[in-house]
Amino acid sequence: MASPRASWAWVPTLYFAEGLPYVLVVTVSAIMFRQLGISVADVTLYTSWLYLPWVIKPFWSPFVDLVKTKRWWLLLTQLILGAGLAGVGLTLNASNFFRWSLAIMWLLAFSSATHDISIDGFYMLGLDEGEQSLFVGIRNTAYRIAMIAGQGGLLILVGQFEKMFGSTVRAWSLGFMIAGGLMILLWLYHSYILPHPVADCTTGVSGSNILKEFGMTFVSYFKKPYIIPALLFILLFRFPEAQLGKIAPLFLIDSAAEGGLALTTAQVGFAQGTLGVIGLLLGGILGGITLSKFGLKKCIWYMVAAISVPDLVYVYLSWMPTQNMALVSSCIFIEQMGYGFGFTAYTLFLMYFARGEHQTSHYAISTGIMALGMMLPGMISGVLQEHMGYRTFFIWVIACCAVTCVVSALIKYEPDFGKKQ
Repeated sequence: MASPRASWAWVPTLYFAEGLPYVLVVTVSAIMFRQLGISVADVTLYTSWLYLPWVIKPFWSPFVDLVKTKRWWLLLTQLILGAGLAGVGLTLNASNFFRWSLAIMWLLAFSSATHDISIDGFYMLGLDEGEQSLFVGIRNTAYRIAMIAGQGGLLILVGQFEKMFGSTVRAWSLGFMIAGGLMILLWLYHSYILPHPVADCTTGVSGSNILKEFGMTFVSYFKKPYIIPALLFILLFRFPEAQLGKIAPLFLIDSAAEGGLALTTAQVGFAQGTLGVIGLLLGGILGGITLSKFGLKKCIWYMVAAISVPDLVYVYLSWMPTQNMALVSSCIFIEQMGYGFGFTAYTLFLMYFARGEHQTSHYAISTGIMALGMMLPGMISGVLQEHMGYRTFFIWVIACCAVTCVVSALIKYEPDFGKKQ
């Protein structure tokens, strides 16, 4: 094992590298395609499909264990991610850029999901249990910093390029090539700095045995007590947010004639990608502290309210549109802080439901179902928005919060689960 001092050299950068491509593929791509003239319905449909690799990643995670080492996989995928991000930038000047850039985005999505599997595996092999506990907060913070860099810093940079060159296409092209260059630099750095843990080796287990074991793990997951209420909760707790998360950034950048706020790329990067992510991080921290003090049962309805009620800020902004950045930023900060606070209850239930034999695999299956719950509502959100308009759509999102309440009432768990003893 590496010493804690040596681990500081690679744990934060590794989780920064994990977060950056995810936020670019899942969130930033939607803003880019909308600014380049793609319809809201097409943007939400095709970028929601990009969740699919995270939905199905439990199915190929055993092969990351079977073939080569975790270090080999994460370095390979980082190289692919760097080249792919730069490749997106190079396709944007083509007449059929949407088709080509989406094809590369699919490659990026599968590479990023595989990257996640290998990094989490390497983290457990490269650190002992004490170091894993020590760095869990550090890795989560590094991941959030990557979100700020991608969703905030990159958008601000693209906004500056728009002013410099007078071309949205050129600005986004340069932005993605810079992101690709950063991933290549991280690949070079990690090729040099990452340790070679003795435990990071191929298992020597045959592919047929791996598949058999995984099949048994999968069956045991769906035989858990109260599986139906749990599945409904995992799939539908985020039903309103899955729709809002796809439409909100497009609402911020669309013109006033289309019902949007007509913010610039840099303004969206600051309001949503920077202050919003900070609010998300603070909400998550407060949620964790609250759950550890009172437990899930006493907190669940406060957290349901926190993840639902702040969505009203978008109803307000759509009916009372403004370009007052202090007001817009405050609304987004409140909504994201509430989301971060409420989401901790969801995460804690995933951990609770995964308990027992095959805990790691069962948690991975739950996160795959969670990604499906984000993908499917996101796919239809653009069609709904185009039929309803932004004002009615945001009221629809508030109505969908009733789904969150219903599934939260169905789940079963121990009264003191999550409470620090």
